[in-house]
Amino acid sequence: MCTCPFIGLRSQWDTSRCPPRWAATCSADKCTSCRGSSLTDKVWFSSRAAQHIIRIDGKVGLFKGLGPRLCAGTIGTLVHGRVVQTCQERGSPQILGGEQKAADGSLQKVVNETTREMLARSCATIVTHPFHVITLRCMIQFIGRETKYSGVLDSIVTVYREEGVLGFFAGLIPRLLGDVFSLWICNMLAHFLNTYAIDESMSHTGEIRNCSQAVTGFFASMLTYPFVLVSNLMAVNNCGLAGGLPPYASVYPTWVDCWRHLSREGNMSRGNSLFFRKLPAGKLYAVEQKRFF
Repeated sequence: MCTCPFIGLRSQWDTSRCPPRWAATCSADKCTSCRGSSLTDKVWFSSRAAQHIIRIDGKVGLFKGLGPRLCAGTIGTLVHGRVVQTCQERGSPQILGGEQKAADGSLQKVVNETTREMLARSCATIVTHPFHVITLRCMIQFIGRETKYSGVLDSIVTVYREEGVLGFFAGLIPRLLGDVFSLWICNMLAHFLNTYAIDESMSHTGEIRNCSQAVTGFFASMLTYPFVLVSNLMAVNNCGLAGGLPPYASVYPTWVDCWRHLSREGNMSRGNSLFFRKLPAGKLYAVEQKRFF
């Protein structure tokens, strides 16, 4: 609940190729987001963006999409726990070692546990993705001042009526791929660091191991962020909202086309920072047309 305002701001930056509406109205000679002279030009968006939303929609505007997000979190936790419990009861899956009991800290144990966690996370992601799509669309409505998605049940009916069942799973594939790659990168890096870089004779070994897990998790999330970006873009792509249509966003036939377009424009890391926004290298932002050139 506390992170909902930050997720909303970040989602609007992810899904619109131009700065959000509050940035587009600023003076080009005062704001680096409009000047765009180099890749390192940055602007502190968060406080100004939040203030703009509060001025337009009140504090409630910062919590758009909270209902479906809570549903996704609750259902995802239940599904994840149930899958993990089932795997533990059946002793599966066992990728390495077969029926042999893996030693603590061994590669065999890490691979088997990661595989089990991958299955649990994937099941939870698939089941809750419809709520994720609705959450993003509720947040993106601010860009065009729409009220198309006003509640969980109404949003479910709207998506089904306009896009069918497939509409609930827009952007699912890149999201799944990102989750899987992030999990494996994080766990494998943490295992090799704990095995070969951390000596048992060192003091505070436990704290160092926990720190290495956090560092590898952050590194993995940075590497797999393009999958998150593409998933968010496809979730609102051509859905009838202004934030998912030109000039705010391009329309993509598939997520692969979205990936190629972002890669070609050097926009694969767009929105990965909550506080700063990087402009594409060599691009200038036109305020009137709300796009980069």
